[in-house]
Amino acid sequence: MFQYYFLLGIRSLRRNPALTALMVLTLAVGVAASISTLTILHVMSGDPIPQKSNLLFMPLMDNGPLKGYTPGEQPNDHQMSYRDVMNLLPAKIGERRTALYGILMAIEPARKDLPALESEGVATTRDFFPMFDTPFLYGQGWAENDDAKGADVVVLGQKLAEKLYGKTNPVGQYLTMIGHQFQIVGVLSNWEPSPRFYRFVGRNAAFGVQEDFFIPLASAVRHEITHAGGMGCTGDSAPGWQGRLDSECTWLHFWFELKSESQRQELQNYLDNYAAEQRKLGRHMRQAKNKLFNVMEWMEEAKVVGNDNKLSAWLAFGFLLLCLVNTVGLLLAKFSVRASEVGVRRALGASRKEIFNQFLIESSVIGIAGGVIGLILAFGALALIALQSKQLTVAAHMDWKMLAITFIMSVTAAILAGLFPTWRACQVTPAIQLKSQ
Repeated sequence: MFQYYFLLGIRSLRRNPALTALMVLTLAVGVAASISTLTILHVMSGDPIPQKSNLLFMPLMDNGPLKGYTPGEQPNDHQMSYRDVMNLLPAKIGERRTALYGILMAIEPARKDLPALESEGVATTRDFFPMFDTPFLYGQGWAENDDAKGADVVVLGQKLAEKLYGKTNPVGQYLTMIGHQFQIVGVLSNWEPSPRFYRFVGRNAAFGVQEDFFIPLASAVRHEITHAGGMGCTGDSAPGWQGRLDSECTWLHFWFELKSESQRQELQNYLDNYAAEQRKLGRHMRQAKNKLFNVMEWMEEAKVVGNDNKLSAWLAFGFLLLCLVNTVGLLLAKFSVRASEVGVRRALGASRKEIFNQFLIESSVIGIAGGVIGLILAFGALALIALQSKQLTVAAHMDWKMLAITFIMSVTAAILAGLFPTWRACQVTPAIQLKSQ
């Protein structure tokens, strides 16, 4: 019987095609808006490195000035001073440690057909690459002694490498950056966490932006390369760039990688002991509690998915609700003109339950049609957003779960919208309809 009613539902789509098209389009737009917003929210709030997100930890040590500080006040900066970074990098705690900050460098391409350009990159240490499982297209990260001596070496992102050298392997060549020759030791491939990766490691990049290059932290210090967004100090700074680093300039991000999650308390104790030792040495530090955040905790703390993004999801569902209300009105109009048909069927012995099932299945057919078109519209919207953010990976996050949610939402929405019109159709009195006909 279900198959029979389902086929009737498909045939009913051809009745009053203008009204049917309006209903399907109304549902499709509502579903597309909801799914697009839900997908973007899923991409931004998902675990960017699930294989080790519980092993990576960012410490929070309040390096703010004592002046105006109230005990218990939350730190207003999630970064770490250069002094603390240099003390913690050689520490024998955890599996690996890395520090990083964003930089901006002028690049002079070797090709004469390319003009000089400025690119954003990251100054970091060699442990950054294995810590965050960065895949290499060519070469590898720099050696340990390159970190120690601040060698002029660079790892390029795939996009910049292809812009400068095409599809060839540039490893071993030299690239002029800020007037100095940097040897290319590796090229990163476009890797999966990129749409949200730099938000959780501490970069303030826009959604979907990848960095163009990576150089050793010590090299950036030696060349006095300042933060891409400017550098702010919270303590007294001596003249010169190095003097500012030796002060409490809180602009570096720091990450630990542990062998197991059970070492978290050990790392917490280490940070507490380190802060206590710094105070004994006469360093003026706030008495704020030191904190540790794993990847997902850090994303919540840094509000990677802000309240405005969550609000947009609710607005999208509100728009879907508005589409449902419109669909209810359209279904009422569609079913009301079939009152005579219902009267004849009732007179021939059809029960109200059978009429109800028939019309509800017809509503489901409309929902399926709206779901298919809504899915197509959602892919189109995501592709447009991806092009705007210069990334083509956003639409790829429409996985099978998202596909299932699309159809479930569409069919459920159509069924909900069809409940009242279907109930109204069942209340038709056969005698009145037969008399009027």
